Amino acid sequence: MDSQSRFDLLNGGVHSKWLHRFALLTAVTTFFLIFVGGLVKSHEAGLSVPDWPTTYGEFMLTFPYSKWVGNIFYEHSHRLLATLVGAFITVEAIWLQLSKYGKKLKILGWIAFVGVCIQGYLGGLTVKYLLPTSISTGHSMLAQGVFCLTVTIALFTSKAWPNVERTLQTSSIDIRKLSAWTVGAIAFQIMLGALMRHENAGLAIATFPLANGRIIPEFTSSGIVLNFAHRVGALIASGFVLATVAVILRDYRYDRKLSRPAIFAVVVLLLQIALGAITILSEKAVTPTTLHVSGGTLLLCTMLVISLQAYHHYESKAAKQEESLHREPAVIPSTIS
Repeated sequence: MDSQSRFDLLNGGVHSKWLHRFALLTAVTTFFLIFVGGLVKSHEAGLSVPDWPTTYGEFMLTFPYSKWVGNIFYEHSHRLLATLVGAFITVEAIWLQLSKYGKKLKILGWIAFVGVCIQGYLGGLTVKYLLPTSISTGHSMLAQGVFCLTVTIALFTSKAWPNVERTLQTSSIDIRKLSAWTVGAIAFQIMLGALMRHENAGLAIATFPLANGRIIPEFTSSGIVLNFAHRVGALIASGFVLATVAVILRDYRYDRKLSRPAIFAVVVLLLQIALGAITILSEKAVTPTTLHVSGGTLLLCTMLVISLQAYHHYESKAAKQEESLHREPAVIPSTIS
């Protein structure tokens, strides 16, 4: 592929204002669903409605509001919002299919549709099998994946995503690879957090910043191992975020498509660290705990946007040189008669 971005094929220069707005609405609603899902776990309300897909034997959409009492409110609200998100993603997939956007973007829409269908099924299995850690963690992680897909679709359908000529990176560090590794590190950290949360190991280490009075705690239980792994993962993910931001502010500070989300990422990261500390010191109070879960999601999607923008606008010198070699005509040696 030439210097034109590989992502140009996703929209081909097409822009639909209302489809983009609907994609934004879908992404925001999906994020809110993850927040509400966090509330369900923070309140330990996952089995407050013991049947699925019905709600106490009644059709979910007609379950009377007068019965939304106690933890039923959180679990039933989560189900209704999940249904709304599923409807939004379904409409989005069909709308993309009927639009003039490229085939690859249409495929992304259908992947999101399949993802949210599986997500709903996993949600049902968590109830059927009484919240097993493996299914609950898979449910949490797939939610992150579906949200990232909705954010990606919203970005690709935006007017600010035109066909561009990619330019050579000005940094000695490949910002595309670094940002991609950062996305991976955050995703892995979120998975560790989900495992810890569903294993109820959030307070296995009940002090901060030290771990039970030590830098490295005594590993006397699996909960302590998991909790400490989450803390180490937080340090690694934070290091990746700060490294990515440092490269952007040093070498790409005039590129607002990178610098603005980079600054936002630092703000979210600092809040995330503070919320993590408050979660422990408050013994997992509902508000900071749920905001901490949502903050991880927000940081993930911010770095995803940075990574996609980096791949869209820049290419490495090595790739450019390889492309030039492929373009150079073969030199036929002259023969001497």
